[in-house]
Amino acid sequence: MGMIDHDPPNARPGRARPGGWLRIAVFGRNPKVTLARVVILVVTCVVVFKFVLLPIRVEGVSMLPAYNDKSVNFVNRLAYLRHEPRRGDVVGLRLGGTNVFYRAPGVMYMKRIVGLPGETVAFADGHLLINGAALDEPYEKGPCNWNFAPVTVGSNQYFVVGDNRSMPRDYHVFGKARKEQIVGKVLF
Repeated sequence: MGMIDHDPPNARPGRARPGGWLRIAVFGRNPKVTLARVVILVVTCVVVFKFVLLPIRVEGVSMLPAYNDKSVNFVNRLAYLRHEPRRGDVVGLRLGGTNVFYRAPGVMYMKRIVGLPGETVAFADGHLLINGAALDEPYEKGPCNWNFAPVTVGSNQYFVVGDNRSMPRDYHVFGKARKEQIVGKVLF
């Protein structure tokens, strides 16, 4: 008596049987290695998106033209571990309590840092003045007619404002923000 062969007559030796390709395609040749990779990927994503990169959604047009309404960007929470925030940085701010920025708990604002600690900031006929000198702002594209009396930024504060200053000043949220209110630097 001959041996019973369960392989189809045209099957080549060493090839996977029908149905085995699904197991290999989904789980790989070693399911334990695949599971370990999935666990590492999930843990890495949770750590990165919970503690390092925070998504922020733009609501409104105060940051036009650099950041469009309804766009999603990421705030790097580790950006200022090695250095202080710099002029021109776009940052995410958590503002609340009795602060002038307070609107609702959990809201994060996206603003550009224009004034550093110890500086005097003012707007005169639409020009941003730092210590009395006009600041070159290549990101500012629209016409601006703002006037705002000089204010001195405190030692632990930054002056922040949106880029779209063609809007009336009353529609903007801007001013001094404490360093601890800065969540991080916007990446893109």
